[in-house]
Order: sequence, then C-alpha cells, then structure tokens
Amino acid sequence: MSPDDPTTAARPLQQPEPGGRTHRRGRTRRRIAAGAVAALLAGAGAGALAPGASAAPTVAVTVDAGAALGTVPSGAVGLNTAVYDTYMNDSSAASLMKAAGVRQLRFPGGSVADAYHWKTHTVTGGSWAAPGTDFDHFMATAKAVGAQPIITANYGSGTAQEAADWVKYANVDKGYGVKYWEIGNEIPGNGHYGSKWEVDTHADTSPTAYATNLLAYAKAMKAVDPTVKIGAVLTTPGSWPDGITARGDNADWNRTVLSIVGKSIDFVIIHWYPTGAGTADILNTPAQIPGTTAAVRSLLNAYAGPHAASVEIAITETDSAMSPAQTSQTAALFAPDTYMSWLEQGAVNVDWWDLHNGPGKPTIVNGETDYQDGGVLSVGGCSGGTCEPARETPFPSYWGIRSLTALAQPGDTMVKSSSANPSVAVHAVRTANGGLNVMLINKDPRNAAQVSLSYTGYTPAPGTVTTVSYTKGATALTTAAQGTAAGQTLPPYSITTLQLKPASTAGAATSPSPAAPPTATAPAPTAAAPVPSAAGTVGSRAQAAAAGAVGRPAQGSAGATPNAKPTETSTAGGLAFTGMSSAVLYSAVGGLIAIGAGSVLVLRGRRRRGAHAK
Repeated sequence: MSPDDPTTAARPLQQPEPGGRTHRRGRTRRRIAAGAVAALLAGAGAGALAPGASAAPTVAVTVDAGAALGTVPSGAVGLNTAVYDTYMNDSSAASLMKAAGVRQLRFPGGSVADAYHWKTHTVTGGSWAAPGTDFDHFMATAKAVGAQPIITANYGSGTAQEAADWVKYANVDKGYGVKYWEIGNEIPGNGHYGSKWEVDTHADTSPTAYATNLLAYAKAMKAVDPTVKIGAVLTTPGSWPDGITARGDNADWNRTVLSIVGKSIDFVIIHWYPTGAGTADILNTPAQIPGTTAAVRSLLNAYAGPHAASVEIAITETDSAMSPAQTSQTAALFAPDTYMSWLEQGAVNVDWWDLHNGPGKPTIVNGETDYQDGGVLSVGGCSGGTCEPARETPFPSYWGIRSLTALAQPGDTMVKSSSANPSVAVHAVRTANGGLNVMLINKDPRNAAQVSLSYTGYTPAPGTVTTVSYTKGATALTTAAQGTAAGQTLPPYSITTLQLKPASTAGAATSPSPAAPPTATAPAPTAAAPVPSAAGTVGSRAQAAAAGAVGRPAQGSAGATPNAKPTETSTAGGLAFTGMSSAVLYSAVGGLIAIGAGSVLVLRGRRRRGAHAK
C-alpha cells in the first residue's frame, strides 16, 4: 500500500499543536584540494565547499542534445494527497506546491482509496476522512495549484456504478475534466498472496477477478465519458508478489491481469519504493529504473498486442521511505533523480508520497535530523521528544522536487546525457526557447565534485553560466552566475542545474532526433513465498519477500504474531520495492517490518496512522 495510510483503526495521536493531530505515514542510509582551488580560480566553481570537504577526481559528463528521450508530460511532476490530511487544502500548501511545479495531484490517497466513498465522504474499515477534504475541496486545491487530478476509484469496497457516478459528477455535472482514473490502489495486497493491507470485500480476490471487474469498471465509466483513461494496478517487476502464482491461479498477478485487460486499458500503475541499507544505496537505485521499465514494456508487448505502444506507465507512488532518509538531504537528491529517470524512460507522470504525513522516530542522517516524515511539508508534529519545524515548512525533499523547475517545464525535450561516475547523476533538457539545462547531482556527502562537461548537438555560449543550486542545509534554491558550461565544482550533497544559452543562432543545435528505445535488460522475476496475513485492517500489512526468499520462513508466521495490531509508532511500507541484491524479507513483527538482506537484519517502523483531525 501506499506507505501511507492511516487506515488502521483510530487511535490517540500526538498533538503537534492545538486542534491538530500528527499524520502518521505508511510505507521502504580537509581542505580544498589543489585541483579544486585551480578550478575555482579558473571560474569553474559552482559554489563554496563545505568545511572539511575535499574535491574528488574530475567526473566526465557528456550531453547529447540531439538525442531526444521524449517530451516532458504536462502532469510529469505529481504529488499524493489524502482525505485524512486535515491540512491538505491549506492555501500556503497550495502556493508551495504551485511554486514547486507540481502539475498532478493524486486523490483520495493510497490504500484509503479502496475504502473511500466519494458521495458520502466516508471510509469503510476503521479509517476516516477529515472535514473539508472531500472531492470538491480537493478539486479547488488542484485548480489553485494548476494541477491535473488523477483519481483512484474505490475497487476494494466500491462498485463499478459508484465509479461511473463519480466520473459523471466530475466531468459531466461539474466539468472538471478528470482524465486519469486508477481502478484500485495496491490490490495484490488484498490477502490473495498471504499478506493483507488493502480493503477488498470481493468474495474472489484473485488477479482474474480483479481483471474481470476492471473491465466492468471501464465499461461503466467510459459509457459516461469515453475520453477518460483507465489504469490497471501492476506489481513492480522483481518485487513482491511478482512471479508468485497463488493456489488456483495459472500465472502471477501481472501476466494474469494483462492477459485479460491488456487490450482494453489506457495505462498501467507502478508503485516504486526502492530499498537501500544506507544513503549511498538508495541514491543509486534510480539506475534500476530502465530495467524495470523494460520489464513492464515487455509484458505489455506480450499481452496488449498492437495496442501496447499506446499504453502509458504511471508511477503513482514513490519516495525514499525504505532508506534511512526521508526528510534530510538524501531525500532531496533522490527525488529529482527519480522523477527524471522515470520520465526519460517514458513514464507519463511520477507522484511522490506525499504532501503531509507526520513524524516517525527521528534519527540523524549525515549530520542532519531526519524526522522520518514522508510528507514534503511539515505538520509541526513531535515524536520522541523531537519536534518538527512549524507547519507547512518545506523539508529538503520538497526542495529536491522544486529543483526540477530549474531544469524542465512541460513541453521541453529530454535529451540523452551520461556521467562517467555514478557519484554524479546528470539529466538534460532542451527548452522551448532554444536553451539547454543540465542538472548535476553530487551524491557524495563530504566531498565536492569536479565535473567536466562536453556536448554533442549544442554549442553553449562562452563565459560564466547561470546555475540554480540546492545545497545541504539550505532553505531555498540559490541562483548565481558561476562556472562555465565546460566545468563546474559541485558542493557536497548538492543539486546544481546549469541553464545554458546557445553560442549563437547558427551555433544552436538542430531539433533533437529521437533516441533509440531503451535496451536495458528486464530483471528476471524471482518468485517469493507469500507470508501469512497480518491484521486484517487496512494498512497493517505484512510484506512478503521481494526476491530470493523462496523457502525462507516468513517472520510473522511461525513463532511470531501475524495478527498483532501495529503499535502507535508503527508504519506501513510500500507495495513495490526494487533493487534487492540479496534475500529481502518483509513481514509484520509486533508492528515492525523486518527486512533481512543477506546477513543483515534491519527493523523499520511501519507506516502509521496518517491523520490531522480536529
């Protein structure tokens, strides 16, 4: 489920301020070298280095401005919102989202969507909906932000008619023009594979039943508005329960669902919560995105026939929850790299989890307090004697997302770029006015990075260039004129975007030509044994093995208490996890998720009830 929901039974929450409740979340750590001094003196520096930092060897970055990777979609940069978020419609939050370039908002929020009834603004199964967070209020916020909505229809406890009525109300009665409609949230978490966190009241919880019912939803909804786009829930290739064939089934979830609906749907839905034992691990996971995309495309080609090319991929949940960092600088660096990596592979949008969430158990990550809060804006909550900054204060994850405004706008053209060292990530975009923007992300928390850049298909103007940067500890983006198009010094743990102008009209590149389709090898699915279901309430799920755990006893089965109710400090992890290099095991153990990677066992709190009630 969404590392998100509060959908467990109501329980007392800490009070961040009078009249508000903490939103608990649900989801997966010397001096400047002589070379750096020389580069700075030459005008190639992108900012002062942090005390004690040293420069690493020069990293070669290449940009092929003539090789297009696609156009930035209108709703590329998205964010999740939820009906249990009392602060969802704060005007200050709307202003901050708009400034960050958020152009898509997902509603009504993760697993709660499969329990939410839009007409009555009520929730089945023990969760709740905050006052003033109904559909019309959400749409008012979306309009203020300038964002298009993506709606998750209630599959778990709803009906095709309820969904069709929602389409009629939204697009016929109110004229909202909602195009994207997901059918359910994380339906494979309905207990069919052993673990249950998603509400699903259908007698048959199999992938065949989901696919058959999805066709009924699509028929009813498109009868009201033929222009709507219908999306089907998939499991992330290589992640639980991908590759598992449950009793009574002939194939796993993805193959079963797509064999039935592949030629009828408009998009597929992936939730991507990559795991990382440390901060360096999580920052390297975007490199896995091409392989994951290739696996999804392979499935579509196999089951959607000629229609496959038109089926879009939407990443409707992602964040750095399954790492040590969620609000500190690591999350800031992870965010734009993740967004751009998915968009470059053809995703139609990426939605971060989420707007507000609430603090977990604070920790120190690379010298910074990390509040373990999946929201991009603070709710001002307290946990373990540590309090977040004032409500609506942007976390570094927010500034990481906002950094994308310096790189790209809808309609710009993404172009091919590469780095000779994975410690520096690069993304490049040709702008509508003929410019070229290059984002450079230095993943080293201690050392500056010397970068030399070369270009094909574009000749940058000489002299210093405009840069927009976000550095560790900053509370804003910084614009400066520094360095050159050929050389930059990146501060440790920073995001720096070069905004280049062409040397002249004659020197500008011709229109980019489409790049060859990605050739990444699809990851081979590894079947994992399902674990017994955890507590049957929404949001109290136990995670099964994502890779290599076949034959391993699931914690939460023998010797554990699979039906134990999560504690107040527990949180719920995301459905889709990628990038496990060895056996990874997820299960409910006394309200915690146990993650076993090789010989390492890490206990992470599961996502908690997310609510800001009055």
